[in-house]
Amino acid sequence: MKPRSSKSTATPVESEIGMHPIVSQVHVDALPITSILSNQGITINVDHEVNEDEAMILAMGYKQELKREFSLWTVFSVSFSMLGLLPSIAATFDYQQLVIGMSPVPWLVAMIFITTVALSMAEVASAFPCSAGTPYVVSQLAPPKYKSYLTWFTCWTNWLCQITAAPSVCYSCASLILALYSLTDASYTPSTGHVYGLSTGIQVVCGLICSMPAKWAGRVSSAGAFCNILFLVIVFVMILAGNKRMELNEGVSTKYNPNAIAWSLYNQAEWPQGISFLISFMGVIWAMSGYDSPFHLAEECAHAAVNVPRAIVLTSSIGGLVGFVFMIAIAYTVVSLDEISADPQGLGQPFVTFLSQIIERKLVLAATAFTVVSSFSMAQSCLLAASRVTYAYSRDGLFPGSNIWKRVSPLTQTPIWAVVINVVLGQLLLLLLFAGDVAIGATFSVGGISGFISFTMPTLLKITWARNTFKPGPWNLGKFSEPIGWLSVGFITLMIPILCFPTVRGKDLTPTEMNWTVLVYFGSILIVTIWFIVDARKWYKGPKSNIDEADIVYDDNNNGSGSEGYDDKVQVIDASETNSRSNEKC
Repeated sequence: MKPRSSKSTATPVESEIGMHPIVSQVHVDALPITSILSNQGITINVDHEVNEDEAMILAMGYKQELKREFSLWTVFSVSFSMLGLLPSIAATFDYQQLVIGMSPVPWLVAMIFITTVALSMAEVASAFPCSAGTPYVVSQLAPPKYKSYLTWFTCWTNWLCQITAAPSVCYSCASLILALYSLTDASYTPSTGHVYGLSTGIQVVCGLICSMPAKWAGRVSSAGAFCNILFLVIVFVMILAGNKRMELNEGVSTKYNPNAIAWSLYNQAEWPQGISFLISFMGVIWAMSGYDSPFHLAEECAHAAVNVPRAIVLTSSIGGLVGFVFMIAIAYTVVSLDEISADPQGLGQPFVTFLSQIIERKLVLAATAFTVVSSFSMAQSCLLAASRVTYAYSRDGLFPGSNIWKRVSPLTQTPIWAVVINVVLGQLLLLLLFAGDVAIGATFSVGGISGFISFTMPTLLKITWARNTFKPGPWNLGKFSEPIGWLSVGFITLMIPILCFPTVRGKDLTPTEMNWTVLVYFGSILIVTIWFIVDARKWYKGPKSNIDEADIVYDDNNNGSGSEGYDDKVQVIDASETNSRSNEKC
């Protein structure tokens, strides 16, 4: 937007009486957005020139505190690194292949529906490009009577997903490293203390990277995304070109499985095949989680209303297709799923056991090492996104100690204290390693269900209560918005109970075989709901502006009438002229 007049500074008299130098004015109701400041005839005075990105975040009620140094490629890099397809496929081998067999069909079906969730999220991210993400959207689309609770619920649901992601990936990365060491030294068996100590080291290093200036952290994420893609391609080539399963396994007479075997379903769970098919979606959901991270980086991204939704869609579509192709490679080369389940080497890593069936030892070591590097990049990206979520929610006063966690370092212009609290909480969660596999598995598996619910709340409101009031952003689905929204909501509604199913039932269902996700997630939500009813409803009203009251002007002549009377959304004005008009009015 071109300025109407030249920039001006405050006069000495204005400075003495405490008046702010005004350079730009942002007319909230003139911007194509619904926010906590909308329909109040508000104009925001700013002491510097603002661009469209800053005007949007100001209109949403927030100061521009983080530097916008992320491009489309950078936010895509962070989210694609969060997918971490290679380490994610390795970590979820027992969620899919060891439930329903080697067929890539479950991945394909789940990918299609997950993409509808991502498309719907991309549309609301374009309309509300701020780090708070889905809770802010819920606050603007929910019925007024239930707005506070639904926003509160969505915040805590999404935060459960974010806070468990980084430590779970650090744990997975540490387990892979120690499994790699076990392959080179058969006498070594990693202890729980070893896993915890290595997970701690990985998480601390990731925390240091996430505390760096956005430009530097973005470069690390970009390098990580490049490595993720490169290593995925290399391991894919290893699996196909280095395939020696005939030489490594007695009784195997073909280099690749025939189509009838590669695409077949092998139900290893105690449920009917249809239920087992749906349960196997857990692996796809976990592997493809992370496409929401561009939403939480919106305040550090240039041209956020367009680049953020594009990054979400690119992450979901490219990640889904690449993962599907990788699944095909696994399906045509795997030798015995029963042997992988038995874990004859005692590695506790089904993916490494699969590699040992088909490629030489030196290639197994190389492929595992590549997976470790990709896993580290994934952990760093998860912590980066989680720290921005903690910062955004602290800015709205959600947590105890929010005044600390919302602070932005003047040196790095990043929310260092939000990174610190995420690392500390991650360490506390990792202590559950000493309580056994059931405890740590239940905590980390909660990410799938909590993420899905928080991603879908805005979509549900958009196609129901707010169907006639939702204002799409520059990136939108047009006439396909509602049908795609209903598909995503229907899929999530089906999957919520499925994600809580154990793989066994009846007399085989013991405490160690139970899926404790239902207790961890719904128990946590019950606690925060009671907190809201007893106390938080008195002070938590949803997102709140952090713009100084002295910079907000209410236009008595506007009366919330929208953009009438404003030729420009953002005006660059003469400060002394505006202040003299204000004095005359007084």
